[in-house]
Amino acid sequence: MKKALTLLLLFCCCTAFAQDSLQYYNQKRYTTTTSGMKVLGSWGIANVAVGATGWATTNGSTKYFYQMNTIWGAVNVGAAILGYTGAQKTKGDKLSAAESLTAQKKIERIFLINGVLDVAYVATGVYVNHRGNIKDDDKLKGYGSSVIMQGAFLLLFDSIMYGTHKSNGNKLRNFLAKNPVTFNGSSVGMLIKL
Repeated sequence: MKKALTLLLLFCCCTAFAQDSLQYYNQKRYTTTTSGMKVLGSWGIANVAVGATGWATTNGSTKYFYQMNTIWGAVNVGAAILGYTGAQKTKGDKLSAAESLTAQKKIERIFLINGVLDVAYVATGVYVNHRGNIKDDDKLKGYGSSVIMQGAFLLLFDSIMYGTHKSNGNKLRNFLAKNPVTFNGSSVGMLIKL
């Protein structure tokens, strides 16, 4: 009887530890995402403010550079708001091991896809800028330069976000491989690798 009770207590302690640690990784994902959205939103606000001022006070390709930065800034602010509010909806959720893995894979995939799109933005900006130089078109030159700059920033941002989330995901996957039993307060679960 003592052995059975000892095993039961040991099991409960291990599962409680596993759940606390699982929530740690979920909280880390939430914190990384919300911090990133604050950075993206700040970048967007700066682009709207500086871009609008430059758009109103300059001429030639510089005017179009600022015009496009203003547009990109507004889009980035919108994306940051959506990302931040989406993350807020998950704050404090008690996720199972499977749900945690799904959420982790989803956020990693989002930033990886965004990184690929960022490369396409930079390439498009180079092409548009090149066309502007060939045609001596201030609008194309300004727009192209802006898209290159915005794409480069987003590539850096998304690369950092992907790397940070991937690191957290690797730690989560390692943790779950070592602690396959979880407890969420009402049920016990076991992660089985197929």
